[in-house]
Amino acid sequence: MAIEQVLHMNGGDGDASYANNSSFQRNVMLTTKHILEDSIIRLYCATFPSCLKVADLGCSSGPNALMVASNIINTVDAVSQNLNLEQPVFQFFLNDLFGNDFNTTFKSLPDFYKRLQQEKGHKFGPCFFSGTPGSFYGRLFPNDSVHFFHSSYSLHWLSKTPDELTVVAEPLNKGAIYLTKTSPPAVHKAYFAQFREDFKLFLGSRSCELLPGGAMVITLIGRDENNELINAWVVIGMVLNDMASENLIEKAKLDAFNIPSYCPTAEEIRQVIEEEGSFDIQRLETIRTDWIKNINVSDDIDEDTRAEAVAKYIRAVAESILKSEFGEAIMDELFRRFKNKIVKLHGVEKLELANLVMHITKST
Repeated sequence: MAIEQVLHMNGGDGDASYANNSSFQRNVMLTTKHILEDSIIRLYCATFPSCLKVADLGCSSGPNALMVASNIINTVDAVSQNLNLEQPVFQFFLNDLFGNDFNTTFKSLPDFYKRLQQEKGHKFGPCFFSGTPGSFYGRLFPNDSVHFFHSSYSLHWLSKTPDELTVVAEPLNKGAIYLTKTSPPAVHKAYFAQFREDFKLFLGSRSCELLPGGAMVITLIGRDENNELINAWVVIGMVLNDMASENLIEKAKLDAFNIPSYCPTAEEIRQVIEEEGSFDIQRLETIRTDWIKNINVSDDIDEDTRAEAVAKYIRAVAESILKSEFGEAIMDELFRRFKNKIVKLHGVEKLELANLVMHITKST
């Protein structure tokens, strides 16, 4: 089944929704906010557009979807006031795959506009939003039509699982659903080849769509050079192996399944950007975060409750694609075991992410 048909964050605003379980992603956006602000200031002061056109790629749904717009508006507003300039008009394009719950985000727009008017006053220029569904591994906009692209926690998703892992008689990555310390070199080679192909297509598409002087800020989950950090896919793989040993899922199905996601190193990112040639790297940083601690829960809660919160935010991200492969019936049990596994691993293993953040500009 095509990734575009099954990959989406949990919609709505219920207990298992992405909207209510994305504080980790929000905190990462806050951590990288200074890079977004710096890049917008540079772009705005170099071009002074009357209408600033921004696209957020992989926006998902819920409060985070409008957070980038809010940050950009505040940044440009401050610069305009300092320079005694008239505020520009803003046009924001919200992009994600076709299964994304755009409606939840659109329903929050009236409150967003109300807060904007209260904070900025009637002198503030118009601000428009529209949805742009589709895969960012291809064209989304006309040539020379966008000033700035933003993407956070989306580009580690691949357009598909590497063919080398799916069309062979004997699975290469037996017992794992992702790249692990024990995966054969051929698995890493296949994943990186797919990432290189996808990311080059992404860069080429955005280069065509960006206006001269245009820029991008991208944050994605990366990997440290020694591959010593354990991310959620590795833990989910452990749980699925336990369930396969108890005949709760088919072992053959587990061996044949690989998550269509790749977390590159900073050097791999740099290599692909330089190979593709459409962009100049202004900034490329690695920010490590503990994916157990970096959620909005009280510091004094017990470990079990914290692990439950972690399981919810991982479920909001991963459930759609796991359900398409292993069925809905095991989801509650899978994430109950995931929570328990987190309790056992935390403090023993490095449950951290290497977040790669880059500011790149269109080459002249």
